[in-house]
Amino acid sequence: MKPVRLPAAATLALPRWALFALGLLYILPGLIGRDPWKNDDAASFGAMWTMAQGGWQDWLWPNIAGLSVTDEGPLAFWLGALGIKLFGWLLGDVLGARVATGLVFLLGVAAVWYAAFNLGRRPDAQPLRLAFGGQPEPRDFGRTLADAAVLIYLGSLGLLLHSHETTAEALQVSLVALLVYRAVRYVERASLRNAALVGLALGLLSLNRGWLTPAALSLALLLCTRFLGLPPGRALRDLAAAAAVAVAIAALWLLPAHLLRPYQQTPLAGWLALGGAQLALPTVLSLKFFFRVGTWFFWPAWPFAGWAVYAWRRQRHVLHIVVPLSFVIMAALLTLFHPNPEQGQLLALLPPLAIMAAFGLLTMKRGAINAIDWFSVMALTLCAAVIWIFWIAKLTGWPAQAAKNALKLVPGFKPELGLLAFIVAAAATCGWIALVHWRLSRQPAVLWRAVVLSSGGLILIWILLMTLFLPDMNYSKSYASVARQIADKLPPGAGCIETNVGPAQRASFAYYAHLPFTGVEGGRCELLLLQDSVRLRDDREIAAQHRGKQWQLLWEGRRPSDREERFRLYRRAD
Repeated sequence: MKPVRLPAAATLALPRWALFALGLLYILPGLIGRDPWKNDDAASFGAMWTMAQGGWQDWLWPNIAGLSVTDEGPLAFWLGALGIKLFGWLLGDVLGARVATGLVFLLGVAAVWYAAFNLGRRPDAQPLRLAFGGQPEPRDFGRTLADAAVLIYLGSLGLLLHSHETTAEALQVSLVALLVYRAVRYVERASLRNAALVGLALGLLSLNRGWLTPAALSLALLLCTRFLGLPPGRALRDLAAAAAVAVAIAALWLLPAHLLRPYQQTPLAGWLALGGAQLALPTVLSLKFFFRVGTWFFWPAWPFAGWAVYAWRRQRHVLHIVVPLSFVIMAALLTLFHPNPEQGQLLALLPPLAIMAAFGLLTMKRGAINAIDWFSVMALTLCAAVIWIFWIAKLTGWPAQAAKNALKLVPGFKPELGLLAFIVAAAATCGWIALVHWRLSRQPAVLWRAVVLSSGGLILIWILLMTLFLPDMNYSKSYASVARQIADKLPPGAGCIETNVGPAQRASFAYYAHLPFTGVEGGRCELLLLQDSVRLRDDREIAAQHRGKQWQLLWEGRRPSDREERFRLYRRAD
């Protein structure tokens, strides 16, 4: 027997305008006004900017102002570079690149919604018919489940920062969502057309972060077809066609790059080797990472998804459990078998987890739903209050301890009142209070009531951080000020610059100061820019060819918020 009894009143769909507004409130803060920060965000932007400013070789061989990017495919960089080309003249290069980030995010949200909608309107997902009628219509039931899946997806803690970065990870999670949706459509109606669309998603994934993830997820889809009893011959034929489409899409980059050899380089061998470098036997480190980080990374999706598997355990061949669960298991294995697990690998689990979690809401007890609501209200309201207190403290000096703690992270920073930022933050806080009042006073019976506060509260926290504390974060995490210092110290008529700086620093210096770094093919330069730590001796950190009396120091500096990292600019004296 199905575990679901639900009246039609519980399937009231979220208004389209509300869902769209929620998505914009989620994605726009953090895209607008934020500098590229000192991580993969700045590095990826550097590759996009280099493509947009460079020639055909930069499009076929991604690089950051001459530093080759060999651990990822070009797709995310292509999209960002197109954004710069199309919108950079109007929005600036940074925000122009982030237009692609916003569109990619919307693609992922739409894919999650339509995947949950198609699964939710199937006969095997419908609730039991009530004795006197009043059960929901299949389409209304599917829309409500889709709304719940999107709210869970937006409320996932692990998605928040990564979805706002101009990185391959942000594109990866949306492409996985697209693949899950196309897999649902294929399993519902096996055809060559649907298989080709599955191959399209697989091919885009292979152009983004290598072939291993699409290959593993193809295996997950194959296992789905076997478990669900699809004709094996047809399934193998269709998935072979999907693989052919994926290979053809990957060849759109690999073949021209292999034949034309940009900068005398070819990406084919490195791209093939990339998958093998992402596989190793599981270790204690990978297990600890998965469970320690995954506990908060997948919140609140994982409790609902786990409950869905338990509640539907007697219906073993229902698509809404089998398909997302297969992708979750395969993506989890990819993380556990990765030699250097990182948060970017966990992102692939979020779309199928959110879809499966929506079906867990169907059987969740009212007491559990109320407990989640109260936890969301108390925890997120407390976090918002703390952010406001620290913001007031940094401007006024009261409370003194809060002001000290807020400013010691950004030494030398002089906080100022941003009127527009304050208005946006205050409006978001008022909206949160109204949402909490609606939820607690009306006690709505709609299915998505259990997660609307979680997603709404997380969006509030993000808006507060990206308005009240955005200047502080830009000051702390951006290399813009250091780049301008270096540019001021360059001698007239300076040629190229040799350097050992990392990808994020190189991208920031190239963009903000237009420093002429050596190209992909290298070369001998008169200037040298070194990055090191003040805690380590030069003979332990600096390469031998960059030490000696032949280098004359021109400048030394660092970011005020980082007391260990140091930059030094030299000129060749010989």
